[in-house]
Amino acid sequence: MKTTTFFATHPVFTYDEFAAFAATHGSGNVNTLTAALRRYTGNGQIMRIRRGLYASVPPGQTPETTDPDPYLVASRLAPDAALAYHTALQFRGRAYSVFNTFTLLTDDKVRPFTFRGSQYRAVPYPKQLAEESQQGFGIETLEIAGLDVRIASFERTLVDVLDRPDLSGGWEEIWRSLEQVEYFHLDKVVEYALLLGNATTIAKVGFFLEQHADALMVTTEHLERLRSAIPRQRRYVDRLRGQGRLVDSWNLIVPQDILNRSWEEPA
Repeated sequence: MKTTTFFATHPVFTYDEFAAFAATHGSGNVNTLTAALRRYTGNGQIMRIRRGLYASVPPGQTPETTDPDPYLVASRLAPDAALAYHTALQFRGRAYSVFNTFTLLTDDKVRPFTFRGSQYRAVPYPKQLAEESQQGFGIETLEIAGLDVRIASFERTLVDVLDRPDLSGGWEEIWRSLEQVEYFHLDKVVEYALLLGNATTIAKVGFFLEQHADALMVTTEHLERLRSAIPRQRRYVDRLRGQGRLVDSWNLIVPQDILNRSWEEPA
């Protein structure tokens, strides 16, 4: 079994990926696989990140000096894992700030953990998407170091970060990050927002698009499709802040610092 080839092409891998490779080379015995992983870990060819997850140690390095790609680590934490929220923006080079917390979507039970200074947290796919069998809406497959990685599209991410600002760095970070994205397929943004089915989130998406109508070429049709599903009663963009100004067209109470873009004020 040419394990050196596998390690060279799999900088981060799961037990199941290693087992699938071994099976194609005539070695599918569980005890043999377990013993092999222990041996390669012991001699420093690979390192254990957590149960069932490993990283290859490049030639000339040691487990102590090897720093696995955190995006690859997050992508291998569950079979259905997808990089999302602020992590998706950061991976695509559109996050205003660089965080060391990496967020993934998965319906598996993945406990949060820290490795090499990076924090990993798993969030379940929204229930509404599961009910419609649409968990994969807006999930794309890209490549890192030759391995497939699932990641939320810009369109899905716009809606997701407005839906869960607690996973996305707060309002200033969200605004500044989304404003670095040059183009959104707006029909997909609207479709996903309506599919998610949260009236407050739909209103927040509409408000954001209206605020950036010229830059993003937002049409009246896009806004009206969203406006048809906004809350009937007033809702807060951010309940924790409590105060703000009512934006009647979206039935949203928006904090003044968002309306005034207070982060742009000179220090």
